[in-house]
Amino acid sequence: MRVRRSITAAVAVALAGVVALSGCSQKNPDAAAGGGGGAKRVSVAFVPKLQGIPYFEAMNTGGQRAAQELGIDWIYRGSTTADPGAQTEIVNSLIQQRVDVLVVAPNDPDSMAPVLQEARDAGIHVMTSDTDAPGSVREAFVNQATADGVGTALTDALLGAMGGSGKYAIVSCGQTAANLNSWIEVQRKVTAEKYPNAEIVDVVYAGEDEAQSVAMAKDLMNAHPDLTGLVGECTASAPGVAKAVTEAGKVGQVFTVGLGTPQSMKQYLDNGSSSAAILWDVEQLGYLTAWAGKQLADGTPLQPTNNVSSALPAVQWTDSDKQLLLGNPLRITKDNVDQYKY
Repeated sequence: MRVRRSITAAVAVALAGVVALSGCSQKNPDAAAGGGGGAKRVSVAFVPKLQGIPYFEAMNTGGQRAAQELGIDWIYRGSTTADPGAQTEIVNSLIQQRVDVLVVAPNDPDSMAPVLQEARDAGIHVMTSDTDAPGSVREAFVNQATADGVGTALTDALLGAMGGSGKYAIVSCGQTAANLNSWIEVQRKVTAEKYPNAEIVDVVYAGEDEAQSVAMAKDLMNAHPDLTGLVGECTASAPGVAKAVTEAGKVGQVFTVGLGTPQSMKQYLDNGSSSAAILWDVEQLGYLTAWAGKQLADGTPLQPTNNVSSALPAVQWTDSDKQLLLGNPLRITKDNVDQYKY
């Protein structure tokens, strides 16, 4: 009986040791991955407006590349619809996961602000990228280009194709998207001041839905028979308005420009239904986002000019509004579209 009890006790001790070792490995899964004596890797989580469209997938590619080069963990998690409620659920799950840095491109900046406050209260660094939530506690906004730069480039490209005069309409996406709305305000201003014979006749909102953008663009052309221009304000509506003009047989009569990713716009730049796509290097925007997240996590102050990488040697930071600026917008045409693979 004593022998049996001794064996039982020995087995129990051995099992306890196995459980203890297993528990240690589960509690710190990053120890081996991080190297350096078990130092935890910084985790930067990016929540796009929606996942699965070329624009944000290109940002993800840039973020992944930065993660490999910087030795951080990059988490990319978004909803398949541009729904503020679904985005909030994803952000809440990342707060529960206790990531080091949370980066959001908010569909609705106002509703996202209290959620970002919850993240800060939990000790998580918070940022915005691509789209800002200026009234929130975010510590940095990674801005692709200034509102003046984007809005002016869009207006000049379209009115150049329209001959400097005529009526045009805008097919935007999220009605509460801060970046889109700021560009539209600049377009209104530049049109009124620089092109007195041009007029914006309507602004409509198609969500992040290309098919809806096509339908709305056709409706606008029917409602305004003298319309000679359309702007697609995001990467879903830019190809949408060009497709609508193509299908309506109005290439050369109604001109379009938009914020479109190069490869989604290529066929429309080639057939003349789109005069130009105004954008920026989206992969570099993702890279800069991951880099900025690491700086926050490490407690490294951002400088007025930052040498981020060989491709981004002089990224500007303004402390007054806490913005990290990628640079000037790009004008993509049929002549240079093949330089960009996304």
